[in-house]
Amino acid sequence: MVLLLTNDDGIEAPGIRALLEAVRQLNARPLIAAPLEHQSGCGHQVTTTVPIHVQKRSEMEYAIAGTPVDCVRIALSHLCPEVNWVLSGINAGGNLGSDVYISGTVAAVREAALHRIPAIAISHYKRRGQEIDWKLAAHLTMNVLEKLVSRPLEPGTFWNVNLPHLEPSSPLPEIVFCKPCTQPLPADYRVEGDYFHYAGEYQKRRRDPGGDVEVCFSGRIAVTQIRL
Repeated sequence: MVLLLTNDDGIEAPGIRALLEAVRQLNARPLIAAPLEHQSGCGHQVTTTVPIHVQKRSEMEYAIAGTPVDCVRIALSHLCPEVNWVLSGINAGGNLGSDVYISGTVAAVREAALHRIPAIAISHYKRRGQEIDWKLAAHLTMNVLEKLVSRPLEPGTFWNVNLPHLEPSSPLPEIVFCKPCTQPLPADYRVEGDYFHYAGEYQKRRRDPGGDVEVCFSGRIAVTQIRL
């Protein structure tokens, strides 16, 4: 099984190294094709008007000077057309509910789904002022991947996974299949003259009962199936 790994935090981000550690337990062959630089929040942006530089770092790793979607498009068309799954993450921050329209992490797997290739986005909700335990994140991701890669996935859909930010010594979280929250992100601004400074607090966002925001914020792993 060939797995394409990408992200939107950049090829040097700890999250993609944690993802690589997770997939090494799956008896699969990984290929990394990730942005050279940080691309968080770029959504489904593609590069079509300038050349995209591709740096081959090893037989299994490419740094691409483009967006996450560029990485998937180039990998599927040129670097490794025989990919079985596309995995994106582990993102440093949640991609819950309406975040999926903004997220480069999720856009990468949406692009895979457009090509009818099964795909999973993995993100890690981050509490303000606390660091992510990437070793634990890799372990949780491995557990989730073992469940998802063996489940049928309807063409034109993809999985969106959000890991909770656990307190130290917490028990391993439950995996919950749920619906994506449909509430908007906070749209709060501090006004100084003609300038509007965004002041929304992610932790105070609205939540649908039983939706992925509520599930993840309550300390469980939220898994949603999203249709194109």
